[in-house]
This record gives sequence, structure tokens and C-alpha cells, in this order.
Amino acid sequence: MSKTRELTSRRCKPCASGTLPLTNAEADSLMRQLESWQRYDHLINKTYQFKNYYQTIAFVNAVAWLSHSEDHHPELTVGYNSCLVEYTTHSVHGLSENDFICAAKVDALFKI
Repeated sequence: MSKTRELTSRRCKPCASGTLPLTNAEADSLMRQLESWQRYDHLINKTYQFKNYYQTIAFVNAVAWLSHSEDHHPELTVGYNSCLVEYTTHSVHGLSENDFICAAKVDALFKI
């Protein structure tokens, strides 16, 4: 099973009170399982490019459905032919495994 496939087969879990964010080593290890995502201390992001606005909004709607089903929601910045997706886990004030699970699932959506 590929590393990305391994992440997409997981489900997000609620973070219990007092859960700590991932360490740098843990986050770095999970980053290696994603394609072209960037890490900035407490968040990860990626910009997806599309041919037109319709395709961009279709992608946004698919990400909204995925976010609802995982109960983990990204920040989205939408343009005519692009969408910036950013994940962080506010309850832990940093990154959690949920961010990486959802990032891998968004990548899988983009490939459809």
C-alpha cells in the first residue's frame, strides 16, 4: 500500500482535550506522504489549479463534502481558476494527523 493510500484509508478522530500538536519529526514524516504540500510551522497548504471557475467551484464543493464527512474543515481561498487549501487543527493549536489525512483525501479528489 502506498504511503498516500495509507493516509486516505484512515478517518479523522476528534482530538481529546489536552491533545498536543504533532512534533516536528512527526509532521515531517507525514509531509513525506503528501505530494507538493507546503508546511509553515502550524499549518499545511497546497494550491490546486483548474481550467475555469466551474471546475474550481466543483472542487470546492467536493472538498466541502469531504470536510463534512470527516468533521475536519480547511480554510479555502477561491479564485477564478485556483483554490488554496490550508489545514491546521485549532483545538491543538498546531498540526494533527487529521490535517494530513484530509490533505491526502483532497489530493485523491483532485485526481478524479
